[in-house]
Amino acid sequence: MAHDDSLAIRVAPRTKVHLRDHDPADTQGLKREEAEERTQARWAEFAETQELLYGAARQSVLIILQGMDTSGKDGTIRKVMAPINPQGCDVVAFKEPTPADLAHDFLWRVHPCAPSKGMIGIFNRSHYEDVLVVRVHDLVPKAVWKRRYDAINDFERLLVRNDTIILKFFLHISKDEQRARLLEREKEPAKAWTLSPGDWIEREKWDTYQVAYEAALGKCSTTDAPWYIVPADKKWFRDLAITETILATLRPYVSSWREVLAERGTAQRAAIAHLRDQKTTDHP
Repeated sequence: MAHDDSLAIRVAPRTKVHLRDHDPADTQGLKREEAEERTQARWAEFAETQELLYGAARQSVLIILQGMDTSGKDGTIRKVMAPINPQGCDVVAFKEPTPADLAHDFLWRVHPCAPSKGMIGIFNRSHYEDVLVVRVHDLVPKAVWKRRYDAINDFERLLVRNDTIILKFFLHISKDEQRARLLEREKEPAKAWTLSPGDWIEREKWDTYQVAYEAALGKCSTTDAPWYIVPADKKWFRDLAITETILATLRPYVSSWREVLAERGTAQRAAIAHLRDQKTTDHP
């Protein structure tokens, strides 16, 4: 595990993960007001970075969000992605697989959703459900889901080799915080539609899910597609940790994106000047 000056905890490759060693309420000494100010201070940079990514279209970015129910996947998308241009971002929420999905390999429905160059793609849940819920509920034999870790690593390696920048965030909340959030939703009529008895049923398997997540994080965090554990009991800390991790990952690409766009701009200006010289347009 390593912080790398980041608020999120990067899982080193081939690491045995113990979630109990990481406090879901940790804020590294930050107060809410300070964290929210830091998050908003990053918005301008995030918006500019996304515009450069979109314009240069040399890489794509895939952000994977996983976590227990109420861990804040939807909230992360709303808050962290607020400053960027929607036309440069695609969000895919992976629900229960359809009969057509089940008739194919487990990655069949995932690959077409990978972001194209210039785009940020966000997976709200993902292919990891096939080593999480599938494992917890014994939906396929152990021998089947155990092979999927290697398949996931191979799939993500393929994306990286085709210029996709991958960031994977596990939103780490405590069992007590989840209970509080579920009860709070029951008190708000406007949010009642988000509730399901299944939320409480799945909660009964909390410990089994923790073991499944520990295996997925440890087996599938790689140098090029790392997992980050994000303490998520405090939503404001979660938002800052993810925002800063995304920006730290993308900053090394910014200068090359600027160069691409500068060269493209020079070429376009030259083409327009040539057009005017040919006197085929009434532009000044």
